[in-house]
Amino acid sequence: RAARELGVKSVVIFPKTPEELKTPVGAECFNPVGLAQRAIRKIKDAFPDVVVYTDVALDPYNSLGHDGIVRSDGVILNDETVALLCRQAVSQAEAGADFVSPSDMMDGRVGAIRAALDAAGFPHVGIMAYSAKYASAFYGPFRDALNSKPLAAADWVVPAGKETYQQNPANWREALMEARLDEEEGADILLVKPGMAYLDIIRAIHEQTDLPVAAYHTSGEYAMLKAAVMNGWLDEEAAVLESLLCLRRAGATVILTYYAKQAAEWMKARV
Repeated sequence: RAARELGVKSVVIFPKTPEELKTPVGAECFNPVGLAQRAIRKIKDAFPDVVVYTDVALDPYNSLGHDGIVRSDGVILNDETVALLCRQAVSQAEAGADFVSPSDMMDGRVGAIRAALDAAGFPHVGIMAYSAKYASAFYGPFRDALNSKPLAAADWVVPAGKETYQQNPANWREALMEARLDEEEGADILLVKPGMAYLDIIRAIHEQTDLPVAAYHTSGEYAMLKAAVMNGWLDEEAAVLESLLCLRRAGATVILTYYAKQAAEWMKARV
């Protein structure tokens, strides 16, 4: 409510799934009365004008902490995961989501989700694709909060990281290729994550597409700024607004940030 009154009229839903509901396949992700689905309904009922984005991935629901189904030998099962992601996206659309946002980085998931939404009667629900999501060190605080990092399991090989499906920070060509594929498959917005360390990627994707480009100002970026402010090393308002301005200058027309409410307050006070 407070954010909306400040002019922030878009929100992204990330659920913290109770541990007892997590399984190796993450079927809780498409529960019609799951936490995310209930949150979507409550927000849309209270504030119909607020645009609700969701997260489409298995890691909040997967007891092994990965974005996809992990086979016993450690292989991430792409196609089997995509089938579940389609069910998850449809369940979110049924709850009232305006945009679904696949962050899983499985191959072909944007086209499959677009087809599933259309077949279920939701051609108007958009897709914000995580087109360039890097295997980054900047996700730590978020994963700790949701307990969604890879976890070891007895008699099961669980990859310690997500490098087999998230992108290599050294590789900029893959980001452009994946963004192009997502656009061809029906994405409406192309997202880059993290934000500030990848301004070159934001700019490059912006220059090759007419679609809106989003930047995710991650939990690690937020935590670094907060830590510096707490130690008296940075002026919080100035540093945060400069950081967000840099994302906009690089070509982002949509910015996901944990500073949204504070930034809106600061900008309103400057008018």
